[in-house]
Amino acid sequence: MTQSLLIAIDGPAASGKGTLARRLADYYHLPHLDTGLTYRAVAHRMLQLGLPLDDEAHAVQAARDVDLGNLDKHALSAHAVGDAASRVAVISEVRRILVDKQRAFAGQPGGAVLDGRDIGTVVCPNADAKLYVTASAEVRAGRRLRDIENRGGQADLAEILADILRRDERDTGRADSPLRPAADAHLLDTSEMSIEAAFRAARAIVDDILTKRNRA
Repeated sequence: MTQSLLIAIDGPAASGKGTLARRLADYYHLPHLDTGLTYRAVAHRMLQLGLPLDDEAHAVQAARDVDLGNLDKHALSAHAVGDAASRVAVISEVRRILVDKQRAFAGQPGGAVLDGRDIGTVVCPNADAKLYVTASAEVRAGRRLRDIENRGGQADLAEILADILRRDERDTGRADSPLRPAADAHLLDTSEMSIEAAFRAARAIVDDILTKRNRA
């Protein structure tokens, strides 16, 4: 890229936003940050120490210790860590610290791609392109089950669906930075889309934004 491009991607769990973010980052040669991993890193540390997830003092210290250059995606992808992350994410001071780190990542020369739940609304409200990626809860539960099975695990679809609905309720209902589309976000429902079709649709949105910007 010869010009700066900042892409913000939001959406609920298992909507496909992470896959799209990685694909777009590769396509436009931009660094990528899965901001959910920053909250997972805090939760993982709390679980390691055997601390209650509502222990604000230790959660805040764990947030200060998060190193964006040393996020172990494999270790942080465990289901228990994801559930715990949505619980520590309601702590306002944890969010403030992590948002500062995320904004620093977004501010690097040339731009970046960030995905999460409050990127277009809070972290990068001035992003060049904003996408809100969603899918029905049932489709998202099916995707999560396939991911688990593909890694050799086992799970119950009904339990996964119930967990996704609980996480949606926590993410959309929290007082600080709730999950919601930015007013100027482009909505992308991937319920009936393959990964490739969703990527083409997302790329078309970004390319159109770049074209209009170049004409201005």
